[in-house]
Amino acid sequence: MESINKPLILSCSPHLHSRYTTEKAMRDVGLALIPAVAAAVFYFGFRALLVILVSIASAMASEYACRRIMHRGNTLFDGSAILTGGLLAMCLPPGIPLWAAVLGSVSAIVIGKQVFGGLGQNIFNPAHIGRAILLASFPVYMTTWVPTVGSSVDAVTMATPLALLKAGAMDQLPSLWQMFVGQIPGSLGETSALALILGGLYLIYKGHVDWRIPASYLGTVFVLTALFGMIKGFGMAYPFMQLCSGGLMIGAFFMATDWVTSPITVRGRVIFGLGLGLLTSLIRLFGGLSEGVCYSILIMNILTPIIDRYTKGRIFGRAK
Repeated sequence: MESINKPLILSCSPHLHSRYTTEKAMRDVGLALIPAVAAAVFYFGFRALLVILVSIASAMASEYACRRIMHRGNTLFDGSAILTGGLLAMCLPPGIPLWAAVLGSVSAIVIGKQVFGGLGQNIFNPAHIGRAILLASFPVYMTTWVPTVGSSVDAVTMATPLALLKAGAMDQLPSLWQMFVGQIPGSLGETSALALILGGLYLIYKGHVDWRIPASYLGTVFVLTALFGMIKGFGMAYPFMQLCSGGLMIGAFFMATDWVTSPITVRGRVIFGLGLGLLTSLIRLFGGLSEGVCYSILIMNILTPIIDRYTKGRIFGRAK
């Protein structure tokens, strides 16, 4: 047999390359957010756009400064800082002071991301780290709700649908349709469930999001709140109102599905979603806060390595 003299090429993994790059993936998530951003601007006016732009600019400036201080490569244009600032802005009330939005973005980038080494090494969702810091530091600013355009209700005295659900004031709630399309007070990304679902379906279609996480998350919340509503006599509209209020939709499709902080196994993602649904329901129904999405995601982020460890498949050639 004739010998074949070909050089053996050695290179670092990965040896299989995907057509998706970080920049393309971040761009797709940004495109998925466009319906929610448009709804926020439609319902809250130019102020909503200003909060979003300030948050994004602050996140980009923080990213650039951190990388320079740490003498690491510039990652400003991979899209992750822009996305972090945008997602944080969607978790903020439209009337929040702009300096608070700046502080939240700086916290999200510095504490939630760069302290751990940058993109791919953070253990918590950066945007929710920024929101949690703002909520603990400035609860009044984070819970003062601006009415939608055309409403005559005072922003200081108004309550979000989630707060009304918490109080059991079913007669004061807006209609389910208003909650679904977003004609309600709340944070920028807590209004239009329709816009967030459209964006989430786009991400699932593009393959950036595993449907199991939002499905198990939303399904668990629906079942648990339906049981609670039956016990309290609130009717079957109650679990649907829970799904359409607060940060549940943006949390399920855009936060919980973060590639870095969510499990990598199929079983792990289902367990992750079930845990999120359980924690969110417990906090909403029995906790001192009306909202539980942010803290539920941060808690489950801590458990992600453990979930991956106990749900990973058997290594080939090794006994159990």
